[in-house]
Amino acid sequence: MTRILTLETTCDETAAAVITDSLEVLGSVVASQDKLHQQFGGVVPEIASRAHLENIVPVIDETMRRAGILLSDLDAIAVANTPGLAGSLLVGLSAAKSLCVALQKPLLAVNHLQAHIYACKIAFQENPFPCLGLIVSGGHSSLYCCTTPIDFTPLGGTIDDAAGEAFDKVAAMLGLPYPGGPSLQKAAEKGNPNAYSFPRSLLEEPERLAFSFSGLKTAVRYRLVGPGKTTEPATAAAGLSEQEIADIAASFQEAAVDCLVGKSIQALRKTGMKTLCIGGGVAANLRFRQKMEHAVQKERVRLLIAPVALCTDNAVMGAIAIERFNAGLFEPLDLNIHPGLIR
Repeated sequence: MTRILTLETTCDETAAAVITDSLEVLGSVVASQDKLHQQFGGVVPEIASRAHLENIVPVIDETMRRAGILLSDLDAIAVANTPGLAGSLLVGLSAAKSLCVALQKPLLAVNHLQAHIYACKIAFQENPFPCLGLIVSGGHSSLYCCTTPIDFTPLGGTIDDAAGEAFDKVAAMLGLPYPGGPSLQKAAEKGNPNAYSFPRSLLEEPERLAFSFSGLKTAVRYRLVGPGKTTEPATAAAGLSEQEIADIAASFQEAAVDCLVGKSIQALRKTGMKTLCIGGGVAANLRFRQKMEHAVQKERVRLLIAPVALCTDNAVMGAIAIERFNAGLFEPLDLNIHPGLIR
């Protein structure tokens, strides 16, 4: 039995897991930084990297304790080295390299976005490949043609804000607490999704597999303060009723979800894929799940969405490293980080 320790420090969660070649999770720990970034309304890279430094050793220790094995029992160390925040990635990679040297174990690299898609294989214990992959998170909104677990071809992505980024920024405009995505969803539950007609960018261009949420975000701002005004949106929102806030949240959410679902369907039709795998933090949004499930039924496509626990950043999805281990795709100890997305 192959056992791999996977490390995840791409943004603001310090996570580790021990996974077997049968995709059994022997131990998993995630240390969240939400409270550290709450007062700033978003992730502060320097704070995130310092928190990773404090958390990485205790997280690994607790993971190994839960797994019930020793570090010497591991067959390899895997770490996400792209994409992400530079300082955060360095902490995870440094820890992984140190363990590899000390234990004389091979090093495996994990692409964080590909791992989000692989979470579907872990959750459903079935092989979804080949498939169309959609990653919707705070930093990425990307479509991939996933031929195998280690062969991803990019089809398109956001040309400005990612979906999760837009959720967080609109939540801040409305004065909703951090993290913005869950807060906005909660507010939207009491709102009318048809109260305001917000734009659904690029849906009229089926051949262009790209997302754009900047215009939608701006439309919400104009609804709150008006064009050309310098008033802070949150200040304007403070004067609105709870129902008005709910209606704006619901209308924004509906527009964002329509863009994600619409472009995914266009990509399915263009590629002819019969399986759609979805991962990333925004995939935890209930309205998104409802509309996507309804849309793929009409297309007669199999839909696999990672369970909520595997949507947000975690190390379990780093089990994709098993595929690289089996293929003999080990990394030299001079492996570097790639904060920007590498193909």
